[in-house]
Amino acid sequence: MTATILATSHVHSNWSYDGSWSLKALAEKFSSRGSRVLLMTEHDRGFSAARFAEYRDACAGASSDEILLVPGIEYSDDANRVHILVWGPVAFLGEGLSTGQTLEGVRRAGGVAVLAHPSRREAWKSFDRNWSNLLLGIEVWNRKYDGWAPSHTAPPLIESAGAVPFVGLDFHTERQLFQLNMLLEIEQPLTERSVLNCLRAQRCAARAFGFPLHGMPVRAAVPVLNLAERGRRGAAAFVKRSKRSGLGKRLLSSSNGQSDTL
Repeated sequence: MTATILATSHVHSNWSYDGSWSLKALAEKFSSRGSRVLLMTEHDRGFSAARFAEYRDACAGASSDEILLVPGIEYSDDANRVHILVWGPVAFLGEGLSTGQTLEGVRRAGGVAVLAHPSRREAWKSFDRNWSNLLLGIEVWNRKYDGWAPSHTAPPLIESAGAVPFVGLDFHTERQLFQLNMLLEIEQPLTERSVLNCLRAQRCAARAFGFPLHGMPVRAAVPVLNLAERGRRGAAAFVKRSKRSGLGKRLLSSSNGQSDTL
């Protein structure tokens, strides 16, 4: 029997050096948002084979009848430019590997690999066509790095590689909460194996705000989303400049009827 469920991809817990949420808290939060699967992606930094085995057990312990946490690792190359999301029966490969080494290791172990946020640090410029047959997918929309609109650099890579478009939150804090999900047509019961089989068979599709990513509602919204993202980035840049210059503190002091002298 098959079922159609929602999965949330690219999620970090406090097992990552820069994560803050526990696995249990993530399970509760995303279950309440309708996700049945969390595709976890902890940073490779600080992991080892033993720690990854512990992490697998922890993901199993945090899973329930409502939500399944699939353990995964986000591997960074030695330049910390190209990142690969990996799930499946892959023993921990190590830190600082070249992307080619990572992808070959995933292939040999029978795992699945997705290129993360190609726009970050212009990782798309490092794309090697030899990776195409080793990648299941490429993130076309990463909430943390692309923001409120999809990537402009991912679509050509996806087309040339014949890859599945993925969407991911790159969740570290609540700021990355967003309506981006992968829709899975999956065999029951819901297990890590059935999720992996579903991904390998490409029975998965990206969705935004509850609609197919390339459907008319999302396509029609993209110009507005791009405009909103430019505004968001401009506002964020202004806040950063204000903090550096002390303008924010002076404005706050003035609004409180205090002297501008700090």
